[in-house]
Amino acid sequence: MRRAAWGLLLLPLLAGAWCFFGRVDEPPPSPAVFLVEREPILIGEVASLTGPEAEFGISTRNGIELAINEANFDGGVNGRSLSLRVYDDQSKPEGAARATTRLLTVDRVSLIIGEATSANSLAMAPIAQAARVPMITPAATNPLVTEQGDYVFRACFSDAFQGLVMARYARETLKLERVAVLVEAGSVYSEGLGKEFARRFKEQGGEVVASLSYAKGDTNFAQQLSAIAQQHAGALYLPGYVREVVAIAQQAKQQGLELTLLGGDGWDSEKLFETGGGWIDGAFITNHYSADDPSVQGFVRAYQDAFGFVPDARAALGYDAARLAVDAMRRASALSGPAVRAALSQTRDFEAVTGRLSIDEERNAVKPAVVLAVENGKFKFIKTEQP
Repeated sequence: MRRAAWGLLLLPLLAGAWCFFGRVDEPPPSPAVFLVEREPILIGEVASLTGPEAEFGISTRNGIELAINEANFDGGVNGRSLSLRVYDDQSKPEGAARATTRLLTVDRVSLIIGEATSANSLAMAPIAQAARVPMITPAATNPLVTEQGDYVFRACFSDAFQGLVMARYARETLKLERVAVLVEAGSVYSEGLGKEFARRFKEQGGEVVASLSYAKGDTNFAQQLSAIAQQHAGALYLPGYVREVVAIAQQAKQQGLELTLLGGDGWDSEKLFETGGGWIDGAFITNHYSADDPSVQGFVRAYQDAFGFVPDARAALGYDAARLAVDAMRRASALSGPAVRAALSQTRDFEAVTGRLSIDEERNAVKPAVVLAVENGKFKFIKTEQP
């Protein structure tokens, strides 16, 4: 009886030992198990998903989603998954401000990505700065955006660099001497880029013979084009968006003006070719990347598999901004605003799809730009300009 009693007492211990040692041969849990069990890290995004800038916003959102999905597949941040909370600002600065406030006060996100446009980013930046939560704009090129505070960063180049690249190309390669500049009045992006190009073109020894403007939504540009013709400009710099750019190009050709058209990253849209026809052939623009670059084909294929079409520059910049955020979070000493901000500010030689970048003292991305030509209904890569 005594021997049997000892056996009964030992049975649970032996069973427990068998269960414990039996786990040695089982495969370890996948990272996904840990990601599900722990509270996700919230990242906010503000984007123009409706309204006139929706094409830019949707492309940016797609790029961000792709990067977040890839990051989660790779284990997230410190074993925690990333969850993206997206709000539509309806292409309005006031909508961007409201969305930012909600992300910070209701959702309490760790970081905000947005916006693709300069005007909406300027509406967001002071709010993120006051809350001491890092904000990364993927595509807002106006220099004023990052001047709003030390928690505001950009993943794209600024207009100061974009304007220099086109001015240099116009003078050195196209050998242009006299240009006119036509901007959208009241547009932070258009006016800012037009000013930077004009300044840089003069520094390169060229002459800006006319600086004119139009209103958003205008359809008749006869007065501006007549003034440009009288000044015998060899080129017209149009730092605007597709609808007005195509109309201006068409009317210039119909009036018989022999002008080389120059533009910026605001031209990067499939609608340019859907509506532009032959009016814009022979033009040149600066942009953030080229989908024809052999070094970015992995990203292009992944984006096409996920969304069904070739990624434009906004998609690439959204992807880079999200990857920049994840990289900083993984390097940060904590997930607090100050710690992530410090990690972002220390970013050096980050391998982005749109070119290797470093964050400078003003929280701007120091990175290359590309020059593209418009030929036969598509963009053709011409060259890369390093900073």
